[in-house]
Amino acid sequence: MKSLHFRLAARADIPAMSAIRLAVRENVLNNPARVTTQMYEDYLERLGRGWVCEQDGEIIGFSYAEMADASIWALFVHPDKEGLGAGAPLLKLATEWLFSQGHQTVTLGTAANTRADRFYLAQGWTRGEMKDAVEVFYTLRAPS
Repeated sequence: MKSLHFRLAARADIPAMSAIRLAVRENVLNNPARVTTQMYEDYLERLGRGWVCEQDGEIIGFSYAEMADASIWALFVHPDKEGLGAGAPLLKLATEWLFSQGHQTVTLGTAANTRADRFYLAQGWTRGEMKDAVEVFYTLRAPS
């Protein structure tokens, strides 16, 4: 198996991250214009932090942590690269950073009854209330 490399995301990574976001088969953006290049830039440092996973120099996944509300803004792996082990470490990088910033709980929302829904449960997150007819909330408490 080819090794994976994880690092902080940079502005130069935004086109690859955007391409991954638009390639996903679940949590598809109905309106791709809703997630702008400016949003990717803002979450790199001003509003949070972002990380990428590379395999042989190619970005195959990314995550973003949002500082203000201690949430996971994004966690996506290219559909052709799922199952290689990129998702869990990307999620851990984002949650550990938020915990290091003093947050005691991290939240996220995802579509119910999806692979992502099952993934977060498997990662030890607590499944909460439905936000609406589609999205379910998850929380993760800081380790004691």
